[in-house]
Amino acid sequence: MAASEFSHLDDRGQLRMVDVGGKQPTVRTAVAAGEVRMSPALVARLRRGEIEKGNVLAAAHAAGVLGAKRTAELIPLCHPLALDHINLRFKVVARGVEITAAIRLTGRTGAEMEALTAVAVAALTIYDMCKAVDREMVIGEIRLIEKSGGRSGHFKRGAHGSGRRGAAAPGPVAQPPRARARKPRRRGKATE
Repeated sequence: MAASEFSHLDDRGQLRMVDVGGKQPTVRTAVAAGEVRMSPALVARLRRGEIEKGNVLAAAHAAGVLGAKRTAELIPLCHPLALDHINLRFKVVARGVEITAAIRLTGRTGAEMEALTAVAVAALTIYDMCKAVDREMVIGEIRLIEKSGGRSGHFKRGAHGSGRRGAAAPGPVAQPPRARARKPRRRGKATE
């Protein structure tokens, strides 16, 4: 494939930021998904809200929103975008946590990288908060499910052979479990 076929490469193969100034703003949406696989014991503790660091899914939600908003600071050739809406969903399943991020914006470019970044940062946050219990967690299957808007039009994973797996509709929003209040630990000998 020639360098000119990639929008982020000039005719000499050098990196460049794409000039989107001539494009008309359109409504753009993207949905991305991923997962954090973990041990059954960790899944059980997560469901009961028994993670020492606190409410894992609430922290992952906040981190995913922040990741989407800061995509241009993390991915060198992404344009900074004003996002209209960010929706993250978490579903605790037998093998771990499924994450879905949906982004909507009105602009000249974007949405899919923001959705993918939201999922990745949320997954990393889950790992960080749970690593004391299970260091063998696996972050994976981060993928674009669907996008619309812009010159390239509509994409849906699995439609017309575009992906290896069909797009499942995002499941219901899992409410983060409430963190249990911890009893204060006694230090030293008890006095009578």
